[in-house]
Amino acid sequence: MRKYTVVVHSAEEGGYWVEVPALPGCLSQGETVEEALAKIREAIEAHLEALRGEGQEIPSEHGLVIREVEVAVA
Repeated sequence: MRKYTVVVHSAEEGGYWVEVPALPGCLSQGETVEEALAKIREAIEAHLEALRGEGQEIPSEHGLVIREVEVAVA
């Protein structure tokens, strides 16, 4: 079992899109956050299966830190 951090973004056209920083190119979307998260789980599983099929190493998540940074706006 592996855990990956996902980042959920609001889509301009409505709904949400999700990315997995540790797995470049692994993206999904959904109308709700819950749907987007369910779909990204499927996308991660498919992405990892493709990597295995190609004989590539399964990436682990190392050193990822997500924080908010406050900045002054003039």
